[in-house]
Amino acid sequence: MSRQKTLTRKPVDELLPLNTVLDEIGISRAAWYRWRNRGLGPVTHRLPNGHLRVRRSDLDAFLNDMEVA
Repeated sequence: MSRQKTLTRKPVDELLPLNTVLDEIGISRAAWYRWRNRGLGPVTHRLPNGHLRVRRSDLDAFLNDMEVA
């Protein structure tokens, strides 16, 4: 009897579009850019096409820090 190995893969840490992040945080795009210029907010990644993305883990960590503060 042969056993098949089942590979368990770690869930992918998805990159969220900026609109999704803004809806989840509950702020406007203008407020986002003010925060970003001041060095606040979660870490962002710029794609080659110029769009901004935020990793789910970075957003969750940011929101957790906001709850503590």
